[in-house]
Amino acid sequence: MRVGFAGWTEIGEIDVQVLMELKRIIISEVHDQQVVMLKEVEGERSFHIVIGIFEATSIDRRIKGLPSPRPLTHDLVTSVIDSLGGELRDIFISDLKDHTYFAKLRIQQNGEPIEVDCRPSDAIALAVTAKVPIYVADEVLEEVCGE
Repeated sequence: MRVGFAGWTEIGEIDVQVLMELKRIIISEVHDQQVVMLKEVEGERSFHIVIGIFEATSIDRRIKGLPSPRPLTHDLVTSVIDSLGGELRDIFISDLKDHTYFAKLRIQQNGEPIEVDCRPSDAIALAVTAKVPIYVADEVLEEVCGE
């Protein structure tokens, strides 16, 4: 298992973070729910997250290398981070509560780490846009994969 840099929880325990890859995106023209599938890079665990059409379309465009005539929202966020002297280092899906995933953008600015709360769908779209790693808390993987 490839592990990212460890973040400290509020009570001082270490979060184990597993490197993931975007394995698949399913865009349905019939249903409101689109799906992204994440898979462990150095393992077999995988899970899916239901996302909105806007995020799914943004991710799909990036994967296929399709240009857009004007910057999309995820391009804008990436540009704002860069313009403010920051660098998006990675994204981290940190928690699962009541069937809702929680994620963080992890930004480095002036040598200091900054974490920004974010929906996982937006975080994944930004990761694909900025070409940064996707990490998931091992605890989340254990919960969704039944381990």
